[in-house]
Amino acid sequence: MTWPQSSPTPAHRAAYADAVPRPFWLDTLAAREPHPPLSEGRSADLCIVGGGFTGLWAALYAKERTPDREVVVLEATRCGDGASGRNGGFLQSSLTHGIGNGLTRFPDELVRLERLGLENFDALAQDLERLGIDAEFEATGDLVVALEPHELAELDEDGELARRFGHEAEVLDRDGVRAQLDSPLFLGGLFTRTGSALVHPGKLADGLRAAAARAGVHLHEGSAVNELDRTGAGVSVRTGAGVVHAARVLLATSAYPPLVRAIRRYIAPVYDYALMTEPLTREQHDAIGWRARQGVGDMGNQFHYFRLTADDRILWGGYDAVYRYGGPVGAEYDDYEPTFAKLSQHFFTAFPQLEGVRFSHRWGGAIDTCSRFSVFFGNALDGRVVYALGYTGLGVGASRFGARMGLDLLDGRANEASGLAMVRRRPLPFPPEPLRSAVIQLTRDRLAAADRNGGRRGLWLRTLDRLGLGFDS
Repeated sequence: MTWPQSSPTPAHRAAYADAVPRPFWLDTLAAREPHPPLSEGRSADLCIVGGGFTGLWAALYAKERTPDREVVVLEATRCGDGASGRNGGFLQSSLTHGIGNGLTRFPDELVRLERLGLENFDALAQDLERLGIDAEFEATGDLVVALEPHELAELDEDGELARRFGHEAEVLDRDGVRAQLDSPLFLGGLFTRTGSALVHPGKLADGLRAAAARAGVHLHEGSAVNELDRTGAGVSVRTGAGVVHAARVLLATSAYPPLVRAIRRYIAPVYDYALMTEPLTREQHDAIGWRARQGVGDMGNQFHYFRLTADDRILWGGYDAVYRYGGPVGAEYDDYEPTFAKLSQHFFTAFPQLEGVRFSHRWGGAIDTCSRFSVFFGNALDGRVVYALGYTGLGVGASRFGARMGLDLLDGRANEASGLAMVRRRPLPFPPEPLRSAVIQLTRDRLAAADRNGGRRGLWLRTLDRLGLGFDS
């Protein structure tokens, strides 16, 4: 077992004791005046609930397609302050949470889905340039590292699969991977140079917000929606202080409590946590290498993700995936000391040469997990309401696709993806409580056991695999 089973030490806890309990990405944005909350009744052709990546991409697409369309975005807090502003900033071309997951869920469609994903990836990069959004975009590629001997065979399989679907991918041995990023834990790696980039997610979300405002989108922050009602030919979208009478509504609410009851069956809010170091010195950076600046993840069921920022900090997150009974979502769950302690311990285990580095920021938040790990779509109120949810942590790039697909569904406009099972079918639902919590906790336990036992998946995990529910963290 790679990771220590002992308790984190006082030194591990001291490394983040003074860290700001807020996402680094949001803490580095320039101050701005908030958009005014909705305080009266107004009409709109389209009302979008949620001011994150999906909602803002959809707003821009709606105005691009029909410039005179009245578009209103309602955001409960500030645009980009939810999942869009606290993720790792890993921009992947995959729409299916990776090729392996896509092959399991949509084997007959994956060639098309991979092509659509690469087209979406390239178009997103072009949009950033066209819209003048400096999101610190770096097309650095992706490095997956093996920490256990049994994972080495998977590297060859994954590399062959990546090349089969048009990617440039190289399998690295121990010396090769440590030449890229030096950790005593790394036994091998897969460096995929295509379809992967890094961004500053806070700057991306804020740039989309600013572009939407310039395009004439009406943005209302501090406007939590509490009710949807069918009224005449449209929908009334109610906040505590006002109402939008809209012809159509797009829900882009991520893991937050859904406004359509049926969504609750498909989303499990799972909490993810991350630490951010102070900027590395030149000597510290030289000690680990990392000249190609790839986004990195390890191959464990309980995996870490890590990357460099523009000013050479290291983001270190993942491993724990915390589900709480009933799936509550709230700011009180964002600062979780037990996971931060574990993350700090694991960081210094992976990079002992960085002993003495301190963490400047710590944060957490809910991920809109669904059983197939990729965006799904649905509708309510006779098709007047459409939702796009369930990205499960890889939505930075896929949210652009989800936004455009969701709007096309609202408009009744067919596109190449409209007939695909990924768009037409929803994932298998999670069971209700208390069974939901029991199933998730049992699965987490068995995943950890598999990591401790050479990757051997026991009866429970094999059963989930047969059902098409092959969970990882």
